[in-house]
Amino acid sequence: MPVRSVPQRPVLVAPDAFKGTLRAPVVAAAVGRGLERAGCLPPDLCPVADGGEGTLEVLLPALGGDVFGCSASDPLGRPVSASVGLIEGGGTALVELASVSGLGLVKEEERDPWAATSYGTGELIACALSSGAAVVVVGAGGSATTDGGRGAISAIEERGGLGGARLVVLCDTRLGFERAAEVFSPQKGADAAMVRRLAARLDAFAKELPRDPRGVAMTGPAGGLAGGLWARYDAVLEPGPAFVLEALGFTARMRASRAMVVGEGCLDRTSLQGKVTGEIATRARQAGVPCHAIVGRNALQPFDARILDLQAVLEGSTLAELEAAGEAVAAFL
Repeated sequence: MPVRSVPQRPVLVAPDAFKGTLRAPVVAAAVGRGLERAGCLPPDLCPVADGGEGTLEVLLPALGGDVFGCSASDPLGRPVSASVGLIEGGGTALVELASVSGLGLVKEEERDPWAATSYGTGELIACALSSGAAVVVVGAGGSATTDGGRGAISAIEERGGLGGARLVVLCDTRLGFERAAEVFSPQKGADAAMVRRLAARLDAFAKELPRDPRGVAMTGPAGGLAGGLWARYDAVLEPGPAFVLEALGFTARMRASRAMVVGEGCLDRTSLQGKVTGEIATRARQAGVPCHAIVGRNALQPFDARILDLQAVLEGSTLAELEAAGEAVAAFL
């Protein structure tokens, strides 16, 4: 009886952006070159995002649509240009907080977590509404701010409110509003004393809002902006990774792959708290697909690494290093 040959399957390469350094498509392409250099089939390149940096870039090719430019303010009030994506015939707009209120827009020596405002995100939402969109999807990761969305709400109200439109916020963490300062403001430049001041300010703002976002899952992203928009405008809070992966047809692509490679700038405990890398690794484990990681820096504790069930974790922060890491992953396949 003749032996039936089993067709080979490609490796699925699905990295997030390496924040502030390399875009997700660039990372995916570099890892893919390494895999091919090692003799693998051309991989399935699937750059991903979780609502933060690069969300618009990975979603628009999958969903189709148009882009137009808007002027807004950066976290310190300086003018900046950003893009709005329009899909579904213009009925839905996509905006990315990181493009106007992102930490990457503020040099390290300029970081001022008390003064940093989400006002520009509100301007961008208002600009999206001016196109006639009935739904605005806000990618809410990667902010420089911890103002609970006060700035964004001010900008929206100054421009006439939502006018009946609906907001959907893509959240990159399940964290609640009350912990936004404690967990994320240190990376935005806050010392211990500033963390306490920011937490107190968020607490006071929560009491001013029409409903209390404290204790509600996914209200903490973007320095509490997700919670502010939920409390003021009844925004729908969606897990960003699941939303993006659905749009990319990820499940079918995963099942068609022999193995997967994920990636992000820093692999750490937060990767288990709603980030897209953790989401993908969990799905891979459940589907029985081997999953490897190539990251800028591996800061994951051994116990957390076991939770993600990663077969190998390699580091690389330049294109050459990422290619070499891709080539090295081939040895584990």
